[in-house]
Amino acid sequence: MSSRHNEIMASLQSADASHNANTKELSALSPVSRLFLEFNSIVEEIDEIKELESQAEEIDDQELLEDCRDEIVNLTSRLEPIGEKMMEAVLPKNEDDYGADAVMEIRAGTGGDEACLFCSELMDAYEKIAKAMRWKFEVLSITKTDLGGVKEAAVSISGTSGGFGGGIGDDGPSLGPYGYFKFESGVHRVQRVPVNDVRIHTSAASVAVLPAPSESSNGNEMLPQSELRIETMRASGAGGQHVNTTDSAVRITHIPTGITASIQDERSQHKNRAKAIKLISARVRDKLQADEAKERGDVKNALLGGGDRSERVRTYNYPQDRITDHRCKQSDHGIEKLLAGGGNKDGLVETFAPYLRDMERKELLASIEDQEQSTKQRPGKK
Repeated sequence: MSSRHNEIMASLQSADASHNANTKELSALSPVSRLFLEFNSIVEEIDEIKELESQAEEIDDQELLEDCRDEIVNLTSRLEPIGEKMMEAVLPKNEDDYGADAVMEIRAGTGGDEACLFCSELMDAYEKIAKAMRWKFEVLSITKTDLGGVKEAAVSISGTSGGFGGGIGDDGPSLGPYGYFKFESGVHRVQRVPVNDVRIHTSAASVAVLPAPSESSNGNEMLPQSELRIETMRASGAGGQHVNTTDSAVRITHIPTGITASIQDERSQHKNRAKAIKLISARVRDKLQADEAKERGDVKNALLGGGDRSERVRTYNYPQDRITDHRCKQSDHGIEKLLAGGGNKDGLVETFAPYLRDMERKELLASIEDQEQSTKQRPGKK
């Protein structure tokens, strides 16, 4: 690993045509190489002190002997966390976590108007987080209620990697929009007293976070035009004269899967078409990835749940001013603070994401160990 790191460094200093590919590989290898060098440096230091310890025993220098043993204990304790980071660094990674933008779909569930209001609050919180991370937050489609709530919405979050928790301490690669928000998928339940009532009501909103091609890539590569049926129609609902006179609404169907996306929010048919392509690209990509995982037999264990977006992931208890994440069994107080926290460590996502990412890494390691064990137990395998 360290030698490969040095090879790439040398090639970058020459006029190498594969500069971009090498830069990307170097970004991934640099933290691993640093950890490897640090680990070896500590091991060499321990060996040197052990030699000094032997000399202290020969001359019966008890003070030096004690100092040597204390230092060996200290250095050995530093090896374990570095070893864990090295293990984490070489675990296979989901490229979407670092390179994919996100399409987030938010829908009001049970609870009527109260669910729609909560859905709107969640969407506002996610927008604050995206802007704090300097990512682009674009509304693809939205259906609002008369009270200002949101029945359903689809938004795009795009930008370069910048999220916390890359996985190798502070020096590791940063997460992209999808990797940062993906653990928000699921059912978010809220318990509070509506403004027009005195009883506690329970409402819910569902969130689905889908990986989407980044804006720097060609989003149409996975959706050939021959597989798309694009229809235009007049927009319906409120919106002025253009609603009834202009075929601005767009509906796109992905023929092989039957997945559809309809957009009519913009006055421009061109803009609606671009948004519909972005939305259907994410939906189809998510469907194909789910089918591939099912064919491979990939099933998540009980730590993070089955990954079903109908699973309840979080409860917002307003009377107790507490948010509880049911996957990592963690709670925090100050709902308004967490919803307004943006992208900092006190925000809604980062309060629970470190625990969830740690659980995901443990699941991945357990899965690898299970596969190795299964391979060893197969008949005919030596």
